This record gives sequence, structure tokens and C-alpha cells, in this order.
Amino acid sequence: MPHALADDAVARPRMAVPRGGAQEAAARFLAAGGAQGRVGVVLGTGLGELADRLSEVFAMPSQETGYLPASTAIGHAGRIVSGRLGGMPVVVLQGRVHGYEGFPADVLCRGVDLLGALGVEHLLLTNAAGGLDPQMQPGDLVVLRDHIDFVRLCHASDIGRGSGAREHPRPGRVQRETYMPPLVAQAVAAAAGAGYRCRSGVYLYVRGPTYETRAEYRMFRRIGGDVVGMSTVPEAIHARRLGMQVTAASVVTNVANPDAMGVTQAHQVCAAAAHAAEGVWAMLRSVVGALHPPKRTVFAGSLTQGS
Repeated sequence: MPHALADDAVARPRMAVPRGGAQEAAARFLAAGGAQGRVGVVLGTGLGELADRLSEVFAMPSQETGYLPASTAIGHAGRIVSGRLGGMPVVVLQGRVHGYEGFPADVLCRGVDLLGALGVEHLLLTNAAGGLDPQMQPGDLVVLRDHIDFVRLCHASDIGRGSGAREHPRPGRVQRETYMPPLVAQAVAAAAGAGYRCRSGVYLYVRGPTYETRAEYRMFRRIGGDVVGMSTVPEAIHARRLGMQVTAASVVTNVANPDAMGVTQAHQVCAAAAHAAEGVWAMLRSVVGALHPPKRTVFAGSLTQGS
């Protein structure tokens, strides 16, 4: 059974504030019939159907928020969905945008800003990733305990600059762990309890869109990576800056074998991710079950949903 985490078990960084554009998008979503949420989810490739399992569902195309761009990636529906799971209000992003689609760093984090403006306290990030350990199998789950950021120079200096610089000053460095050990252990236990092969590991973040070469796979494994993918890290860092608790999980959709490279097709990635949906759902249920009794963080200028 999931257990509630004590306040001092999860370190909270000094909070930034969701950007003004996110506040306006949240108001638009609420006015259209959406709801706020305490739990937020970003569903990666092949996992979009999980949003339809919520009760009291309301969905809006991401572009209709006037703030979120449309994703061009396969397996990303591009909707924002609110609903309930076990009575807990949840807001889900069905898909995300990526740096390889041509979006700058501040746009990659807009979904997290919008979730923050809607009241999210705990964010579950999911993705499809390549396994770097030959012992892995497609459908395995890896809960992130750390990451290696190969895109740092492309995004670390961009958050808070560009179009959003005046309304969102560049925040300081995140001083605390992004992925807290109690949350990692909780997610691993939930997926394992649902019958899935699951472990904690290190996510290696690359820009993409091409898959890795033989030499890159060998290097990534040697420096400590367990899975490799093209998302999640900017979102996780930004969510911590906003004061959210973060759980992040990768679905292994293909396993790298540098000595016998195969061709990985996008539809195969989607199908492999979908097979792990029940394990991800178990993680979400554990997040919901572990949250404290209602205790909301209200951002300056944040919105209160009408009765």
C-alpha cells in the first residue's frame, strides 16, 4: 500500500512562479469546463490512453489553451485532460513537445508551467526510452533516480529568457535532488506490485531526433546511463523549481545492442510503451494514495476554480 511521506522526507526547493501565459491558459481551460488538480501527469509516447481511465473527464486540444503548442511527434495526442482518480483531482497532458521539433527550452516547459498554474503539487513524468543494459527487455520500467544531461548548453541558459524573460526572471540553480529517493522507491514498488519488471536508473537526455550510433550507445552505458531519451529532464528540473514533487519513469521500448544494431520504428516504440501502461497506471495510483490530506500551494496570481 502507498504510504504518505512526511514533510521532511521530500525536500522542497525555493519556489519559482508559473509564467503569466500559463495563468491565462489555466483560466481559459477552467472557463471551458476543465478542473484544477493536485496530481499532474505528462504521458509520453504510447501512453496517452491512460488519460481516458479517469472519471469526470474533460479534455481540450492543447492548442486551444493559447499557450501550449501542437506536438508533431508520433504517439502524442496533444490534449490537456482533467479528471479524478479515487476522488483525487488529476490533470494530464497527453503528449509533449520536444527540442528536436524545433521548440526552444522555455516552450518545452510550458506544460509544466500550466500544470503549476492549475495547482499541481506532484508531477508524474513518463517517457519511452531506449534501454542501455543488454539485460533489459522491451516493456521494462525504469524509475529515474538521476539523469545525465547532454543538452545542458541548449536549455540551461534559456529558461526565463527569450519571449518569457520579462515575466519570468531566470531562476537560480536547483540545489536539491530532482528525484527524491522515497518517491523513487514508492514508484518501483508500485510497478513491481503490478507484475512489471521495474528498477531505478539513470536517464540520459539527448536532443534527437535520430537514434544513437554504436559508439554513442557504448559511451552512454560506460558513463552510467541506464536508458536514453529525448525529453523529461527540462520538465523535471522546472517542476522542482516550481516546488512540485517529481516522479519520472521510462518505458523501455527497445534495447541497444551495439554489436547487432537493428532498425527501430516509431510504431514499434508506441506499441512497446502501450504494453507497459498498467505499470505506469500503478505508479499513478501510488502517487495519488501517498498524497497528504488536501493542502494546496497557492502561487501568486493563481486561479481559484469557481463552484
